[in-house]
Amino acid sequence: MKNKPDKLLTLLLEIAQNMKECGEAFSKAEVKSTSDLKTFAEKIKEYESKGDSIVHQVIIELNQAFITQIEHEDILLLAEKMDDVVDELEEVVIYFYMYGLTEADDYMEEFKKYIVLCTEELLKAIEMLVTKQYKKVKEFTVNVKSYEEICDTTERKAIRKLFKKYTDPIKIIQYKDIYEMMESSVDACQAVAKSLDIIVMKNM
Repeated sequence: MKNKPDKLLTLLLEIAQNMKECGEAFSKAEVKSTSDLKTFAEKIKEYESKGDSIVHQVIIELNQAFITQIEHEDILLLAEKMDDVVDELEEVVIYFYMYGLTEADDYMEEFKKYIVLCTEELLKAIEMLVTKQYKKVKEFTVNVKSYEEICDTTERKAIRKLFKKYTDPIKIIQYKDIYEMMESSVDACQAVAKSLDIIVMKNM
């Protein structure tokens, strides 16, 4: 007789999948007009709403569960940290929409590349966690840390170049906001990776 799948771990996997799909949608969207921006914002909002719904299910299941494979507080923290990634991406898109920015520069494209890579690595790490392959989790979380360090450097370069490229203070503020929020999205991915590393240490 097969063991019944752990409902909470299944939900964590669903949140990770939603986060990864959001990262892909964010990074691969083609925005050429304000109409595209509106559609882009609505799409990312769908991922944000779905993530919130799954986190709510996690809370319900935790309130009913007595014994869990991973500690209750660790499950909830991990779920919320992954949901934070989607929230951060939604905020970036909101600012793109508010500022009417329809073109991403090279630095933004760099951020987008690493955001999608981070969400892919985190999904793989969650898959290892769910299948109790704890030793393999680190293989993916360490990559997220490397991407986060690259994006730290990218942010500094982007802001430094910004003051040389533009004289319009409004444009400078807008781009600086976007750079900082995109880097914050990668920081949110790193926070998920750290949570995973802590959970693995507790369970090995």
